[in-house]
Amino acid sequence: MVTVARAALCLCVWLFASEVGGSYIPPKMNRTIQNLLQHYKISAKERFNGKPVFSKELLSKSEPVNMVFMGGVLEAYERLLGQMLKQLPTPGPALQATPSGVTTSSAGGDDVRKDLSYILEKVQQLKKARYKQLEELLPGLHSLQHIQMDNNVIQSKALFEFPWLYDEASRLSDTERQKRRRRRHTKSKTFLKG
Repeated sequence: MVTVARAALCLCVWLFASEVGGSYIPPKMNRTIQNLLQHYKISAKERFNGKPVFSKELLSKSEPVNMVFMGGVLEAYERLLGQMLKQLPTPGPALQATPSGVTTSSAGGDDVRKDLSYILEKVQQLKKARYKQLEELLPGLHSLQHIQMDNNVIQSKALFEFPWLYDEASRLSDTERQKRRRRRHTKSKTFLKG
C-alpha cells in the first residue's frame, strides 16, 4: 500500500515538474494566467458547467478550417482581453471596488493590468506571426453576417454572382479532396516499398 502511494506521489511530482512535449505555453505565460485566475475567481461549479466559451467541438479534421476557427478565437480573445483591461479600475492609492464587487488595491490592479497586457501582447504576436492572412479574412466573414437579406438589389446581385461563387466553392473542395488522395496514395506507395 505504501509502495503504491509512493509511486503515485512520484508520478504526480514527475508530471508537474516535467514539461509536456509540444506545448506552446511558456512558463511565464502559465504563471501569468494562474495569477489572473486568482483575480478573476469563479466557483468550480461555474467554471466546469459544461458550457465552454470556445467549444472544442467546432474543431474539425481539416487544418484550413481549424486555422480559420482559431483565428476567430484569437480575435475574440483580443477583444475580451481589451475589455478586461478597460474594466480595471484606474490606478490610485486607495482601495477600490470593481463592478463585480471585488476590492483591489492599486498595486494589485497594476499587477493585473500588467498580466492582462502581457497575455494580450502574446495573442497579438501569435496572430501576427501565424494568422496574418486570417486577419484580412475575418472582417470579410463578419461582414457576411450583416448582409441585408430582404433588400431586392442585394438579392438580385447575389443571384448574379452565385454561379461564379458556386464554381469556386466546388473547385476548392475538389482541390482539398485531391490533396488527401495524393497523400494517401503516396503513403501507401511508401508502405509497399518499405
